Amino acid sequence: MNTFLEYYRCPEECAPFAFPAAPSGQPGYFQFGPDVICFGRLGGMRTSEEPGRDLNDVLPSVCIQDSHCRLPFDPGEVVENLRNERYVNGHHKSATTPGVRFSAKKAYSRIRPFIPVFLRRHLQRLHLHGWKGIHFPNWPVDRTVDRMFERLLALSLRTTGVPAIPFIWFWPDGYLSCAIMTHDVETSAGRDFCSQLMLLDERRGIKSAFQIVPEERYEVTPAFLRSFQERGFEVNVHDLNHDGDLFNEREQFLQRARRINEYVRKYSAVGFRSGVLYRNPDWYEAFEFSYDMSIPCVAHLEAQRGGCCTTMPFFIGKILELPLTTSQDYSLFHLLDDYSLEIWMRQIRIIMEGHGLISCIAHPDYLIKKRARRSYESLLDFLAHLRARANLWLPLPRDVNQWWRERSAMRLVRRGDTWQIEGQGKERARIAWAKLDGDRLVYSFSQDGKPAAEALGSQRGSHMPKVSLPESVSILK
Repeated sequence: MNTFLEYYRCPEECAPFAFPAAPSGQPGYFQFGPDVICFGRLGGMRTSEEPGRDLNDVLPSVCIQDSHCRLPFDPGEVVENLRNERYVNGHHKSATTPGVRFSAKKAYSRIRPFIPVFLRRHLQRLHLHGWKGIHFPNWPVDRTVDRMFERLLALSLRTTGVPAIPFIWFWPDGYLSCAIMTHDVETSAGRDFCSQLMLLDERRGIKSAFQIVPEERYEVTPAFLRSFQERGFEVNVHDLNHDGDLFNEREQFLQRARRINEYVRKYSAVGFRSGVLYRNPDWYEAFEFSYDMSIPCVAHLEAQRGGCCTTMPFFIGKILELPLTTSQDYSLFHLLDDYSLEIWMRQIRIIMEGHGLISCIAHPDYLIKKRARRSYESLLDFLAHLRARANLWLPLPRDVNQWWRERSAMRLVRRGDTWQIEGQGKERARIAWAKLDGDRLVYSFSQDGKPAAEALGSQRGSHMPKVSLPESVSILK
């Protein structure tokens, strides 16, 4: 249960789960309660090839016996399949053959910089036709991985019989959620607008990260790079030349990865984002940057469908993934023709209810026009309001990377009848407690290493998600 312990950073005895060592059969879809769709193997039980409606719900078969919670699947396998989008090769297949898809994507990527925005928008809408009918992942935000962990934590409370379980809170200094602002610079016009965009961010007290394309798109001078660093902003690498071919062929990828690593060192960058959010997590071991920001939590409106189904950071080998959890400005403005804050606010609300990471992309290239800029400024004002009123952390992405790495190395130790945190950065860490309130999982903070009397919901105005445990769950003593 390493994935469970890594997610919550709770004591090992709080993971009393048992599951088949080697479930048989091919991986498929099933449910773990009414709101959690899983993709993996089941021990002697039915799975489905498509994430449709009549999925096998395995929650009623969960058995609590001999101080163990026995599951018919391996949660670690399911989490790996979802986070790394291993389910995509099934129900997201295109009607065209792989060779045709590759050729079409390659041709489009080559001419994309020369296509007027109105024509590009039309072509992309044709490509995305039917996106509203995609059943899984769930748009506009998918928290499947997080909800599965919440259900497991609730089952742990039922199994162990303890009134509350301690864990290391997700964010430092008691922040309830986190938000990062990022800017991918795609063209010379966007490059020239970066200074004004920094000013818009600075007026709200927000520092952001700019992802720079190092080759072909525009000139990148030392003075241009210093302009970000001198004002306290972050510079990262954005692909190599943004032609969409980074992950097409393994040998070509390795050559490009070496050049990307050179630019990471040259720019003193810590993070990376691929062009058009193309990605292949299985190849990430070739990279030398510390964190990546290329995997959306749900990718209905992206060129590469799928999604990692979580709003929390997670590791892919040595690289930390900071998933994209909100819609890109381009998708809203040019594909949905929506300049309101409605979708962004809806996504932010869902993410904050689960205490997750709000990750935003706003391109300087698309904010030059006043209408788009007004929408972006409204988003900045909303985030600044949440920082003041809802205890939202608004750091640079590199600060999130540093915190999450420190948290992953921390551990809870018992000192008499209290719990304490050990590890670098512990002075910023908080012990949280999880307990059941009926069928709701609620969190609370404590200052003395003991369970607090009040839940975070009542202390901070944060509504915790429900974690239902139907009566059909077998509890055998």
